[in-house]
Amino acid sequence: MDEELKCPVCGSLFRDPIILPCSHNICLACARNIIVQTPEGESTHCRASRSSDYDYLDMDKMSMYSETDSGYGSYTPCLKSPNGVRVFPPAPIHRNCSITCPLCHRSVSLEERGLRGFPRNRLLEAIISRYQQSRSETVKCQLCVRNLAEATVKCEQCDVFYCAPCQQRCHPSRGPLAKHRLVPLSQAATGGSQQQAAHKLATCTEHDLENYSMYCVNCKTPVCYQCLEEGKHAMHDVKALGAMWKQHKGQLSQALNGVSEKAKDAKEFLVQLKNLLQQIQENGVEFEACLVAQCDALIDALNRQKAKLLTKVTKEREYKLKVVRDQITHCTVKLRQTTGLMEYCLEVLKENDPSGFLQISHALVKQVQLSQEQWVKGALEPKVCPEFDLSLNSEPLLQSIHQLDFIQVKYPFTVPPAPVLQLEECGTRNNSATLAWKILTFTQSPIEGYVLELDDGNGGQYREVYVGKEILCTVDGLHFNSSYNARVKAYNSSGAGPYSKTVVLKTSDVAWFTFDPSSSHRDIVLSNENQAVSCSSYDDRVVLGTAAFSKGVHYWELTIDRYDNHPDPAFGVARINVIKDMMLGKDDKAWAMYVDNNRSWFMHNNSHTNRAEGGIMKGSTVGILLDLNQHTLSFYINKQQHGPVAFENLDGVYVPAVSLNRNVQVTLLTGLEVPKNYKL
Repeated sequence: MDEELKCPVCGSLFRDPIILPCSHNICLACARNIIVQTPEGESTHCRASRSSDYDYLDMDKMSMYSETDSGYGSYTPCLKSPNGVRVFPPAPIHRNCSITCPLCHRSVSLEERGLRGFPRNRLLEAIISRYQQSRSETVKCQLCVRNLAEATVKCEQCDVFYCAPCQQRCHPSRGPLAKHRLVPLSQAATGGSQQQAAHKLATCTEHDLENYSMYCVNCKTPVCYQCLEEGKHAMHDVKALGAMWKQHKGQLSQALNGVSEKAKDAKEFLVQLKNLLQQIQENGVEFEACLVAQCDALIDALNRQKAKLLTKVTKEREYKLKVVRDQITHCTVKLRQTTGLMEYCLEVLKENDPSGFLQISHALVKQVQLSQEQWVKGALEPKVCPEFDLSLNSEPLLQSIHQLDFIQVKYPFTVPPAPVLQLEECGTRNNSATLAWKILTFTQSPIEGYVLELDDGNGGQYREVYVGKEILCTVDGLHFNSSYNARVKAYNSSGAGPYSKTVVLKTSDVAWFTFDPSSSHRDIVLSNENQAVSCSSYDDRVVLGTAAFSKGVHYWELTIDRYDNHPDPAFGVARINVIKDMMLGKDDKAWAMYVDNNRSWFMHNNSHTNRAEGGIMKGSTVGILLDLNQHTLSFYINKQQHGPVAFENLDGVYVPAVSLNRNVQVTLLTGLEVPKNYKL
């Protein structure tokens, strides 16, 4: 309990502790040092950082302690008259002074009694005294401010320890203090004085001569009879001091029982943690030994394999050496024979006997020819090469060594609980839905991820739209004017947990979209927050919208902002992979109407159909009506349907599309209702 017995200001054990209104304790000397004098008119809340205008520390050094205040209390500066007689002026009035608690920073104004208006914590003093005895600590002087000197004497009446200088200055053995008994510290009967102090009745802070006898429940403080008679606590609920003492002791004991249980649990938990430390240490040593053994086994296996490979290399080398040695021996014999035959023939050629030469010449010619035939092609080539036709492929093994790592042992856990969808964070925008969820109940089972499922917008089967660890997901590309049911579940190694409650999300009734800069041709120029489009090329270029449709009825318009030199812009729908460097409708990925200032045509896969009179100019509007319920595409010019239904049997996913060149600029208008004259 060391920290409970230390002053929050000086950090040492409390000396003459007083109780502030906030129930925190502080040394009397420390309280004097943090008093702040507040100028008149300034509130106590704005003066905490101001320094004191009066050096209370120096005043404290001049203090005299009387028998009445028992060595602590108010300070009375000592002055001298001209004849040398000491004069004690009235104690200074603490007007406009306040003190701020160093722990909770609550400020309180001082009354005329100053710090004596705060009760002294005698119980804390007694506990500190017993604590010091149990720790056999050196008793310090209770009046030293900065450097605490060792106490030498104790006044039995004041119950205060003094060092020699403080005893001479603050407790001289003369005057009213002459009757006090100063006992050397070695002979001080601390045990008896503690018992006396414990049995000494506490006096009221307001009335020094009155003992506490009652307890004010409203003010939560002991009071005396005089406090009741003066009327300060007359209307308050006052009870007997002894009864409230027993009641509060019972409350404290009951509260301590709960804390004791928690402390007991904490001690058991600490024992578990310490055992866990030992287990981790032991398991770590065992695991290290196992790892070393496994690595040594791998090294032994590698050494054995190395020995086998070295044996193969040795055999190959011995074989090559034997072949080369045999070839050397054979070639040497044949060379000796050939050389001998050559020398013999040369000697025969030197003879001048024609008849004798002719007798052996025929046989010698055959013999020389046979000798020449022995040196056929390949006879003078080595039968083996010096290189070894062996190659060690160590790459897979090196890769396996580099990938050698621990695997996570998965212990059996229960499945996680059902997540809870956060309705305040779920919502839709256009044809996108955002969902958020979390686990509200505490679980020891780890959560490896979540699975978010949506139905098809028609109450059909659910399908997975997200699997991962995030707890927030936005799903794009949903159908407009559709209601989706969404649910989520968590999973871990033991399996998937239960689903959350289902939430219904409705997408926008009409489509709001812009031109898509990410998929447009590089010659396309977008402006007005991607609502207006033009082109920098004389050739037609295609730009797509950001929305994709696969069901429902959708209508949007394009306003002609600029129309020069009678070009042929095309409007319609396309697949996402449409060719973007030619007019819309020339490939099989687009369905369009191209129009000039006089007439128009429908075009798909470069097939022109249904020529219609009537064109466009600056200020005209072109409307596109895509009805995927009836699988048709129709066009409007200036709010009127232009020609018959352009295309039928449309099925799949379609994106709004436009093709134009530098002579045209159009602005996209979305979020429009279907024309009233159209029959759904």
